[in-house]
Amino acid sequence: MIIIYSTSLCPSCTSAKRLLDSKGLKFKEINIEEANISREELTKIAGAATVPQIIINEKPIGGFDKLLELEQNNQLDKIL
Repeated sequence: MIIIYSTSLCPSCTSAKRLLDSKGLKFKEINIEEANISREELTKIAGAATVPQIIINEKPIGGFDKLLELEQNNQLDKIL
């Protein structure tokens, strides 16, 4: 399962979702503004306060840069 913690106006969040969509992967998006999740709570959940925060199979992997790195190094499919 893939979860993306995002905000409404976040270009990196959009890029992360676009990458996952391009691979045909389903994910659950949680907008921290709409869900009333503070940055402090996000840090406890995902290990960082910035968005996006991406969790794959209950393991926080970081933001879009890390997701892109995993994809470019052919590691993303392996952790799914």
